[in-house]
Amino acid sequence: MRTAHALLAAFAIAAVPAAAYGQAAKPAPAQKPQAQTPAPPAKRPAAVDLAFGAYQRGFYLTAFYEATKRVEEHADPAAMTLLGELYANGFGVKQDDAKAAEWYRLAAERGNRQAMFALAMFRLGGRGGEKDRDEAARLLAAAAKLGHAAAAYDLALLYIEGVQFKQDLARAAGLLRQAAEAGSAEAQYALATFHKEGRAVAKDDRQAARLLEQAARGGNLAAQTEYAIARFNGTGVPKDEAASAKLMLDAARRGSVVAQNRIARIYAAGRGLPSDAVEACKWHIVAKAGGSTDLYLDDFMRQQPPNVREAAEKAAKPWLERIAASRS
Repeated sequence: MRTAHALLAAFAIAAVPAAAYGQAAKPAPAQKPQAQTPAPPAKRPAAVDLAFGAYQRGFYLTAFYEATKRVEEHADPAAMTLLGELYANGFGVKQDDAKAAEWYRLAAERGNRQAMFALAMFRLGGRGGEKDRDEAARLLAAAAKLGHAAAAYDLALLYIEGVQFKQDLARAAGLLRQAAEAGSAEAQYALATFHKEGRAVAKDDRQAARLLEQAARGGNLAAQTEYAIARFNGTGVPKDEAASAKLMLDAARRGSVVAQNRIARIYAAGRGLPSDAVEACKWHIVAKAGGSTDLYLDDFMRQQPPNVREAAEKAAKPWLERIAASRS
């Protein structure tokens, strides 16, 4: 669901420096944090461990039975949250948003932060009842206070948006830092953007690069692309064109249009990787199909002999088919 997750794109448009490549970059929006599998609380009773163990192995009927028993015997909020997950996803039981929301509500009232977050997502999306942004915000704040990283990240986006609350970038930065320190790659990327632009925090290229590296290691594709550019330019991190090219090629293969454009330029210039006209043209074709515009690479490709262009088009064909399939 979109809700607050896509809001980061509104202030991240300048996040990818492109001085070394000659074209303004368009970074991908912040990725949406996924609703998490309930995290086992410390010292969980053995019966709940049985339920979660069954859930993680895909034995959903067993998980349902063990969680139900734990609820009946001890009104355990972790087991209630697990029942909510089972009903929300239709695992082992018929999918039922109303029942899922009720189990989340019961667990949230008993202080389970994962249930608070899950119910907030339901309220934002209108699952199991009407949309209620006020209630969602309240739940996110409660879960964030208890240390839930994704809740802190989403709450930060609401403060950035300035609709649910008065816009407060300083408050958003604090929440992003909380989520980033808890390991949220999305929050690390967002906070890196704040440091790059000097929004509500000190402008600090080194801190931005450190956070981009962390987010990239956490799987954030936009962060990986930006960190590769930082390595290429030596912005906040030692300049290393070869390391940058390796990161950029990986990001291109993972589907980043910005990275596909940049790796095409790297191959064309022979910086960080040996010059390769076929690869340069291939990646330019792929990036162009993804929406990238680059007049320099258009000219570069026109200057190549027919055999190079034909080889590039052949190499790009599987990528173009994949792009077309994703749009159908």
